Amino acid sequence: MEIAVPRRSNRLPGISMAGFRQRLPASVDIAMVAHPAVTVLIDLSDGEGIVYDSRGRHERGSAVIGLMPGDLRAGGRVGACLQIRLEPDVGAAVLDASPDLSGTMAPLADVWGRDAGRIEDRLRAAASWDERFTIAAEVVNRRMRARTPVEPEVAQSWRRTITSRGQTQVDNLAGEVGWDRKRLWSRFRSQLGISPKRAIRLVRFDHAAHLLAAGHASADVAAECGYADQSHLHREVKAFTGQTPSAVAAAPWLAIDDVAWPGSSPTRDTAPVGRHIPKCRY
Repeated sequence: MEIAVPRRSNRLPGISMAGFRQRLPASVDIAMVAHPAVTVLIDLSDGEGIVYDSRGRHERGSAVIGLMPGDLRAGGRVGACLQIRLEPDVGAAVLDASPDLSGTMAPLADVWGRDAGRIEDRLRAAASWDERFTIAAEVVNRRMRARTPVEPEVAQSWRRTITSRGQTQVDNLAGEVGWDRKRLWSRFRSQLGISPKRAIRLVRFDHAAHLLAAGHASADVAAECGYADQSHLHREVKAFTGQTPSAVAAAPWLAIDDVAWPGSSPTRDTAPVGRHIPKCRY
């Protein structure tokens, strides 16, 4: 697989992008895992493309995937796709909704209407990944400017959750923005589609998962991420993935994160055997 990442000029706050291309379309079967971002996955493959299966519902093509995708798998013969990760406070504006971002998957056409098809056509016709990133950044930026953002207090609370890597408490978040716990909980949940407590757990789990994938021992990860003990880490990993920490450490969905999303993944000391993934920077 080849991975492309955008130039700095195409990077926007709260938004990250990466392009993926198989040299030859390959059949894939990937379990989607909880991540602290809303994902817009734009299928640029020819033919069958990406197929989704969620709780007995089958969809095909470009899609929006929420923070907590639940029982969702993506498969099919994939040639190329553009993935856009939106932090929830940005996603609420870009997707033109105050959606339940926890546990949802929807075709992109259901969210962006006719714009979805037009954007896909422009991206398919682009001559390079560089041009595709420019197009995507323009689309996302335009939609952000045209819509009312979430309240500053909600956005600040989300940012604080991210910068603390989930090692904070709801009362602390509320105090930092001058709200009481009940008000923060209500506004955060209605605007981001997830409760502040759930967001804290999700961000902490995500950091722990990346540390596990980077080769750190479970006991060390539990201590660094603020879990009570190794058993607490095990329970949280099980709750979010249905797997053990050792299984998550070897999970293929984390194998490319230090290439495609370097800001979210600790750098491995050594490259894992059998996982060479060429990277393209444009």
